[in-house]
Amino acid sequence: MAATASEEPDVICLGESMVTFRPTRPGGLADVPLFERGIGGAESNVACVLAAAGHRAKWVGRVGADGFGAYVVAAIAAYGVDVSGVRRDAARPTGVYFRTAGERAVGPVRMPDAGEVAYYRAGSAASAMSPETVPADSLGPARVLHLTGITAALSPGCLGLTRALTRRRAGRPVVSFDVNYREPLWRGAPEGPGVLLELARGCDIVFVGEDEAEAAWGLCGAAAVREALPEPEVLVVKRGAAGATAYVGDSAVSVAAPRVDVVAPVGAGDAFAAGFLSGTLRGLPVERRLRHGHLMAAAALTVPGDLAAPPPRALADRLVALGTPAWGRLHLGPGWTQQPLEGRTA
Repeated sequence: MAATASEEPDVICLGESMVTFRPTRPGGLADVPLFERGIGGAESNVACVLAAAGHRAKWVGRVGADGFGAYVVAAIAAYGVDVSGVRRDAARPTGVYFRTAGERAVGPVRMPDAGEVAYYRAGSAASAMSPETVPADSLGPARVLHLTGITAALSPGCLGLTRALTRRRAGRPVVSFDVNYREPLWRGAPEGPGVLLELARGCDIVFVGEDEAEAAWGLCGAAAVREALPEPEVLVVKRGAAGATAYVGDSAVSVAAPRVDVVAPVGAGDAFAAGFLSGTLRGLPVERRLRHGHLMAAAALTVPGDLAAPPPRALADRLVALGTPAWGRLHLGPGWTQQPLEGRTA
């Protein structure tokens, strides 16, 4: 059941959501004449996937008092997300960005298959978030508060807000933090990406990719990341197509990712976090949380946009319950979430 303003949400997701434009045909940004409009934002993506999966989700953010802001709020609300915590800013615009279909580059070196991303978010309404404009006690109660490192990179005020929300204090909800390192956002920032390590140490659940950890912090391998981040109760290190490892206390659980016919890679990390958090809210064992994360990511990978309808819970639970050999044979392609299991996935 989706959240409404009168219900306590399972998860509050705080951050910037923008209008995203993706090309209507292959090609670089310089060559494509037409673009399709959609929404994009790591935190609102997580809220949308959780709401579509049957959880009560709330998105808190700021948009401009413009048509793009109205579109973003309406599009997120259409997923069943509570948007009562969104504020409109008459003095600043809603952020927008343009992208191609390839994966975002994590570090400063551009890979041959990396997509192009052009952000127009400087001075956006969301960049004005701060402890003063978004007091912690204004968020309301929730079981989980989900944040990302993208917010911390937007402005000194946003960094201050992220610091305030990740500070350990009595009575706070479980704080989930996706590092989401975006190298272009940190160029010229007064504080470098090392601050993301500081923020992660204050959180209860942390998601980070091996590639992100190496690019941002110079850490190589999941074990090195855990050594640098012993504080979070749960640390999930994502290894792309190879799978993910979750550290819970002194134990580690690794789950391979199913084979996926990728349509577009954008949004998979947010979907993975949503799947893992969904399993957490349901009290599932860590291995099954990881599997739900992989399935949510597979749903996102097999559509062209940032967001995909998650698999029905019954189908997801059936796949998650497979034995290790059957799980290892999973092969998911476009449309897999809407079709019968038999003949499609193993």
